[in-house]
Amino acid sequence: MLKDISDIEIVAVAEDPLDAREKIKLHNPDVVTLDIEMPKMDGISFLERIMALRPMPVIMISSLTIRGADITLRAIELGAVDYIAKPETLDEKSYKNLKDELSRKIITAARSNSSARQSTVNYSVLSDYDGSENCLIAIGASTGGVEAIRDIIKVLPKNTPPIVIAQHMPALFTATFAKRLNSISQLNVKEAAQNEKIVSGSVYIVPGNYHLEVRQISDELYCQLNENELVSGHRPSVDVLFNSVAEIRNRKLVGAILTGMGRDGADGILNMYKAGASTIGQSEASCVVYGMPKAAKLLGGVEKEVPLREIANTLLKLCNSEGAYRAASSHY
Repeated sequence: MLKDISDIEIVAVAEDPLDAREKIKLHNPDVVTLDIEMPKMDGISFLERIMALRPMPVIMISSLTIRGADITLRAIELGAVDYIAKPETLDEKSYKNLKDELSRKIITAARSNSSARQSTVNYSVLSDYDGSENCLIAIGASTGGVEAIRDIIKVLPKNTPPIVIAQHMPALFTATFAKRLNSISQLNVKEAAQNEKIVSGSVYIVPGNYHLEVRQISDELYCQLNENELVSGHRPSVDVLFNSVAEIRNRKLVGAILTGMGRDGADGILNMYKAGASTIGQSEASCVVYGMPKAAKLLGGVEKEVPLREIANTLLKLCNSEGAYRAASSHY
């Protein structure tokens, strides 16, 4: 599949991890694609050895199942830069889509910032939030976002204002991602449900293969899901989420665009900024892939860039900011 892609050179094909170990030493590849299910040694065990002895960009190849999702997210925690979910059937259309996705992700992985994958976040929980409850935080991310979001959510206090998150992920993976976050967080982290009320102390992950728009009815906010066409090449799309948040009135609005390839979310966070929201982008040095934050910055939608280790605290400070509230209320 990859031999036809001019920007990619296949230097070796390995039958199993023991074979791969020798070929990695011999060829020193820029990227390794690693299946989870392999003979002689499973992919997770081999990934642990790679990251301990010879760290390099690794893309996991996973089955699109709940078990596959759980193992894949474990691989991301261990240092894999990205993953590919194998389609259940490989017809002409799915073959092309898989080939295109592999191509993009391998090239992105080769150019990724490997040092950013080493977390620098202090995992002590931040002090209780003492600002207004009348705030909404929206976060968007793609490649590298699984760990970035984990680092942010893990340190936020239980009375944090509500958070809605669009992370590029397939169906099944988002539910597993939400459960893993919930297990390490003081917040209630869950996959968003149709018409669900958005409340403080909760984090809502957009389900894979859906868009999420935040809808305001009187003074209450609700999750509205749809399966409309892909936006910016994605579903869920960060742009869809951010554009809906930009329509919210009489609330403090805070937006954060994190690590990821492409430009999904750049237009949306600009609209949030124009609507009076406080907006931040993850700093280049702390991004695995400085694509989405860069696009947002160049467009003028990012007020300031913040290292990953400071994002959680910055979000709380912005929710406390009177300026953010006045700007968001200026439509009245």
